[in-house]
Amino acid sequence: MTLLPEVPGVLSGDQVAATVAAIAAEQAPDGMLPWWRGGQLDAWDAVEAAMALTVGGRVEEAAAALDWLGARQLPSGGFPSQWRDGAVTAPGVEANHAGYLAVGALHHALVTGTSGTRWWTPVSRALDLVCGMQLPTGGIGWALRPDGTPDDTALLTGSSSLLQALRCGLALAARVGEHRPHWTATAARLQDAVADRPAAFADRARFSMDWYYPVLGGALTGPAALARLAASWDAFVVPGLGVRCVADRPWVTGAETCELAMALAAAGQPDAATEQLAAMQHLRHDDGGYWTGYVFADDAVWPVERTTWTAAAVVLAADALAGATPGAALFTDPAFLAAEPR
Repeated sequence: MTLLPEVPGVLSGDQVAATVAAIAAEQAPDGMLPWWRGGQLDAWDAVEAAMALTVGGRVEEAAAALDWLGARQLPSGGFPSQWRDGAVTAPGVEANHAGYLAVGALHHALVTGTSGTRWWTPVSRALDLVCGMQLPTGGIGWALRPDGTPDDTALLTGSSSLLQALRCGLALAARVGEHRPHWTATAARLQDAVADRPAAFADRARFSMDWYYPVLGGALTGPAALARLAASWDAFVVPGLGVRCVADRPWVTGAETCELAMALAAAGQPDAATEQLAAMQHLRHDDGGYWTGYVFADDAVWPVERTTWTAAAVVLAADALAGATPGAALFTDPAFLAAEPR
């Protein structure tokens, strides 16, 4: 029997189960897991939704979603930026989309107690691509140009997520008996860039993800993480509602609020994390799904959509706080991946 995460006073196990069911209801029979049934799909968000299914005990559905992606990996090791109804609608290849498969694969292995060999080949190809997209500054070019070379712009959010992905890939390599020293070297240079070289990245400081992702991705820990989160708290946090997506817009978004909650948990602030998870519950729908965001100046849900990845962020944040599955450590214990054998 699956032990579902519970956050007392915020989410019960039954409520988490309903959210997991709402995600599963959007999945196609072939494993495709879009934003909503008939909506768009990108690899990063599909992996996040698959992880939520894993937390909820729907391990075969989660595996089918990862299998669906693995079967559609491009020769480069990346994935098209977007599909709709299984057809590619945006062919560009983004580094972050490629790398996140490693997080989903390790998460599934940790929660199910399996080796992780099922997705080792696509993970290996994806992270080799990511390593090839590292720029002289240490950041990762955000996408491939049409000629197959990496764009010379690195994004802080994406690079922070890719640091977590590389570390997950290294942990997965250890589980399957493989050795990838070039991933270790790439991760070390990326860690230095995210932690200490802001000029290596495009200036997107108005976006909340650039604020907390260096903590969520594991580049900043301890006092440095706390200082980072304190520095822009007032710019992004709307008390009782959640986190602004963009500092100068009256719009709070559920996924960003849940990710901040996980970053706070990683920084040793579980009470603050719980407060943020509680704050975004106004976005919950009766079916267990979640609206993407809310424009508080207009008292309006916007956009009018309930996305699988917003619901997934809720489930992962709840697990991060409850520690119900071994996968929670990927988001709450900065030392966890560093302790994994290389």
